Amino acid sequence: MLNQMVKHSDEQLDDVFRALGDPTRRAMVQRLSAGRLSVTELARPFTMSLPAASKHVKVLEEAGLVRRTIEGRVHHCQLDPRPLGRAMSWLGEYTTFWNERLSALEAVLSEQEHDRD
Repeated sequence: MLNQMVKHSDEQLDDVFRALGDPTRRAMVQRLSAGRLSVTELARPFTMSLPAASKHVKVLEEAGLVRRTIEGRVHHCQLDPRPLGRAMSWLGEYTTFWNERLSALEAVLSEQEHDRD
């Protein structure tokens, strides 16, 4: 059971990073961080058709980053930050790793500098 949960979690994380791997989708996420927008509003700064913008939104939806609601013919998108939080937690583990490595390197370099003096 735990193995299935880890696999499911890994797949969700893969989907988030895959969705954020595209600069247009990253820009859409950034714009949605200010509030709800329609697909038309999301597409406006890009040179793309509404169907192309909708495909980008679909990838973001599948990753859990965006929730879409439909009011008549207007599709509204809202950011769901929870998957970003899980991605940040995963990246945070590597922040600690690199901080420890850089601190060790700094100590070695300081020691070498002190030995030269």
